[in-house]
Amino acid sequence: MSLRKVAAALDVGPMRLYGYIATKEELLDLMVDSVYAEIRPAGDGWREVLRSLAETTRQAAHQHEWFADLIGGRPQLGPNALARGEAVVAAMDGIDVDIVMPVVDAVNAYVVGAVRREIAERRAERATGMNEKQWQAAFGPYLERTFATGRFPALSTVIRDAAHLDADQTFRTGLDFLLDGIQAHIAS
Repeated sequence: MSLRKVAAALDVGPMRLYGYIATKEELLDLMVDSVYAEIRPAGDGWREVLRSLAETTRQAAHQHEWFADLIGGRPQLGPNALARGEAVVAAMDGIDVDIVMPVVDAVNAYVVGAVRREIAERRAERATGMNEKQWQAAFGPYLERTFATGRFPALSTVIRDAAHLDADQTFRTGLDFLLDGIQAHIAS
């Protein structure tokens, strides 16, 4: 991403863009805020709204892969980001004001981590040309030899015997764990 490339795509000179934006960072902020317009958390009660926040943020990152690289950094203060924040905080009405932001931050941190992992896996798949099954076939023999040493019995058991959830199931299960923990804390 560069102002020159954006100018070329718009078929204008780069200096023309500087009449509207001053820096590349400002352009990135505008791009991020445009994606925040797509993230509209909804639902009845804090739990549904936080679930919606997580799922719609994840969907936006899957639609705009570059977004995953930019979320979770400095606070976003554009109008769409602020509207999203207002909707989420308003849903937390009745919850101790001192824990509202730590709760929202915990959900955001979970989403950012999960989304970045998923996007990294996508990028690795494209870079190597190997899908998950091909990767497992290529590295399975190494893991079998490593596990046969007996040095990693707990890991071996999980890899061999546990259910292997897809990305959607993994995301929703982790989110349920997080929301259950938040609910338990609020109830106490």
